Amino acid sequence: MKTCCVPSAAWCWRNQCRTSPMQAPHCEHAFCNACITQWFSQQQNCPVDRTVVTLAHLRPVPRIMRNMLSKLQIACDNAGFGCTATPRLDQLQSHLKDCEHNPKRPVSCEEGCGLEMPKDEMCSHNCIKHLRGVVQQQQTKISELEKNAAEHKHQLGEQKRDIQLLKAYIRAIRSANPNMQNLDESIEYNEILEWVNSLQPARVTRWGGMISTPDAVLQAVIKRSLIDSGCPLSIVNDLIENAHERNWPQGLATLETRQMNRRYYENYVAKRIPGKQAVVVMACENQHMGEDMILEPGLVMIFAHGVEEIL
Repeated sequence: MKTCCVPSAAWCWRNQCRTSPMQAPHCEHAFCNACITQWFSQQQNCPVDRTVVTLAHLRPVPRIMRNMLSKLQIACDNAGFGCTATPRLDQLQSHLKDCEHNPKRPVSCEEGCGLEMPKDEMCSHNCIKHLRGVVQQQQTKISELEKNAAEHKHQLGEQKRDIQLLKAYIRAIRSANPNMQNLDESIEYNEILEWVNSLQPARVTRWGGMISTPDAVLQAVIKRSLIDSGCPLSIVNDLIENAHERNWPQGLATLETRQMNRRYYENYVAKRIPGKQAVVVMACENQHMGEDMILEPGLVMIFAHGVEEIL
């Protein structure tokens, strides 16, 4: 077995055994890690002077020896493919990366398809064959997508039929049991009342700060606050719709009527929407107000400022 003791290490390093150099601690002979590991697989001694040594005894060589080895002139790995360069060992990897004789160096097809491939595969490359394969792959993907879409559409159709059957079943039960409708409404009313009672009473000190046409972002913020406060989901959208003057009752419909009726506002029973300059005026708490001042299930009034909690 050939090995690589210094100063005769040049043979091993020129023959691509360039992994970490190691040194025996007692005789100080040095070897590349790959070669000495192979040697130790057969016998446990130094290949130079036969001193007993094992793989566990080896240590990295001193820095000065590493510097010496890094200055060795090394034939390029691609010498067999025509490269005549002999870079230093410490520059070899950089050279290999850009070596034009490297058969595995990525190159792009210049015949039309632009496919990138190892240089040694270019001679057998066929653009038409490659592009045909790409088209077949895309057709396969399209077929899979169409199949999945058809299955999804079928599932949606089944779900819609199930929902329709369920609704029909519920209608049939309610028709057979007239009291059930009243029970559903009672349960929903109790949920609304429980939520309203959980809110803090509020007083508006600046009615002139009312925002009569909140934008979509502001409405989304208020909607999130309503949901977070425990507002029954069945009325959330209705309350948000009623936050805009286009849905307000006659007594609040225009700026003129709001100015005329401002003296009645103090009669509203209002609850603050937590953390916001906004109040909710629920119909269940404002039966004393006229029909032109309240809506079902309630109104949301948003202000720029002037909302206080009543402690």
